[in-house]
Amino acid sequence: MAQEQQLEVVNNGRTERTGWLLNSPDPPGFFHEIFSSIRRTILPHGTKNHSSLPKKSSASKAFSFLQGLFPILEWGRNYRATKFKRDLMAGLTLASLCIPQSIGYANLAKLDPQYGLYTSVVPPFIYAFMGSSREIAIGPVAVVSLLLSSLIQKVVDPAVDPVGYRRLVFTATFFTGAFQAVFGLFRLGFLVDFLSHATVVGFMGGAAIVIGLQQLKGLLGISHFTTKTDVISVLKAVFNSLRHQWYPLNFVLGCSFLIFILITRFIGRRNRKLFWLPAIAPLVSVILSTLFVYLTKADKHGINIVKHFKGGLNPSSVHELQFNSTHVAEAAKIGIICAVIALTEAIAVGRSFASVKGYHLDGNKEMVAMGFMNIIGSLTSCYVATGSFSRTAVNFSAGCETVVSNIVMATTVLVSLLLFTKLLYYTPLAILASIILSALPGLIDINEAYNIWKVDKLDFIVCVGAFLGVLFRSVETGLLVAVVISFVKVIVSSIRPSTEVLGRVPGTSTFSNVIQYPMATKIPGLLIIRINSGSLCFANANSIRERILLRILRLLGDENEENSKDNIRVLVLDISNVMGIDTSAIIALEELHRELVSRGIELAFASPKWQVMSKLKLAKFVDKVGRGRFFLNVEDAVDVFFDPNMSASAVHNC
Repeated sequence: MAQEQQLEVVNNGRTERTGWLLNSPDPPGFFHEIFSSIRRTILPHGTKNHSSLPKKSSASKAFSFLQGLFPILEWGRNYRATKFKRDLMAGLTLASLCIPQSIGYANLAKLDPQYGLYTSVVPPFIYAFMGSSREIAIGPVAVVSLLLSSLIQKVVDPAVDPVGYRRLVFTATFFTGAFQAVFGLFRLGFLVDFLSHATVVGFMGGAAIVIGLQQLKGLLGISHFTTKTDVISVLKAVFNSLRHQWYPLNFVLGCSFLIFILITRFIGRRNRKLFWLPAIAPLVSVILSTLFVYLTKADKHGINIVKHFKGGLNPSSVHELQFNSTHVAEAAKIGIICAVIALTEAIAVGRSFASVKGYHLDGNKEMVAMGFMNIIGSLTSCYVATGSFSRTAVNFSAGCETVVSNIVMATTVLVSLLLFTKLLYYTPLAILASIILSALPGLIDINEAYNIWKVDKLDFIVCVGAFLGVLFRSVETGLLVAVVISFVKVIVSSIRPSTEVLGRVPGTSTFSNVIQYPMATKIPGLLIIRINSGSLCFANANSIRERILLRILRLLGDENEENSKDNIRVLVLDISNVMGIDTSAIIALEELHRELVSRGIELAFASPKWQVMSKLKLAKFVDKVGRGRFFLNVEDAVDVFFDPNMSASAVHNC
């Protein structure tokens, strides 16, 4: 009697759990998800009030909204003078590296040098108010500078129409910011993930070599150079120039200071207390080389110098945006490419240092901050800015506490624009080339490429594809090749997902792959198969159905198999990994059900997810199979179909 009561309690509990599964509320709709994602991005503290808490006033809600949009309002209330001392030193150290790099990157982007400094003023200020990373340093970077110049010069030649080229750069920057902001507001961060880690490693390595070869123009004092970016075209241009006209003094001067910068970096790595030495080395190189050229009049003897350099505050560039131009579509295309590349670098940099400091970085909020800073930057004569790994490392090593270090850096750069730009007239282009060259080794990560090879050969193919595409064709070709290979990899794995037979691991209630765990025992008469796919859709549903049927037919024909013809009565599909399902997949499941019924085998489902269960109910599939064929977990399904006290008719009616 006691045993029967205990059995009844177990059955009632199982029935109740099945009821929870079948009667769960409908999941949120598509538009509800969109509006909720926007609200979570700009209102991180939420808008719902608990009944036990006092209702928020309109002013409180407005302040909560502003806190979500401007994180500085939250952490700024606890900001202390001790933190400012550290941020001040970090910001000044950062500025000493940022000024020469910004001038060099502007030259790489084929813009006048002041535009690099402009980009190190406004975007860091905006990010300081809207960004959530404490360590990231904002400004122009080498890869994005190369990307802009390589893409835009195919539309407008900067040598022929420098004004039109500059206007297209500002327009592309506006689109970059707009796309970044949209990605963040609608929580579309997954778009950035299309550039996998392997893609970024290969792309960065190829871009670093291309950037380095392009610096030979400044290092050798070459006046005429190719506009192409592939390695073959660049090397041809270098060899042709060497045969005709080049100035050895540029090479000697550039290499001398390149060696100096690399030596200071070596010293800084050996002695962490001297982290400031490699940080100020580029600025020292600019000052010393400029003085050398000015005092010796070396520009009269073949040394190429910056010459034109406008100072002052960032001028407005609103009137330069070309939304009515015939090239607006090209600007938008360039903008979305730059948006993804810039976000990939910035978020990777920000998350790396956030993990060291032990706090979480919200990628969507970072996208919004990056987006608005580039939109405003495009209106104030800036081109695309993002987080720089080298400058962020310097900022971190200098002991920064908050993004106030960016404000200090931007203020220092602004003072330089107002007071010292005339002194930069005699800055040799060879020094700018050497500064860029010194920053490139950090972009080539051979060790990581080797790790990718060891872990995943397909990922390594993606890495090599990006590397070779950038190196021998163009920047966009390298990206396209890597993304296509990555998509093919995803599509293949989606079309041909694996399935595995499960058995109970001895001494537990866990059901695992019988191949991975040979000690796992199959349940007599019950075949449990797990589908290893995040999505059951038109691309893979029929393939999975055919694979399952083939496995069953093989088992039915094998008399030595534990689950033989006389024992297989039920197929349980564990769909715990399936996050989404479409109508094609539901039809495939209906066909599977009919095939099994014709062979006297029942079909049951275990661990369906919320969205999947909702669609199965809407398609009336639950009613066709039977409400008693859906279980909260595999263990419940096993208990129902193999309870010795439950008759076959009871199973059919449960």
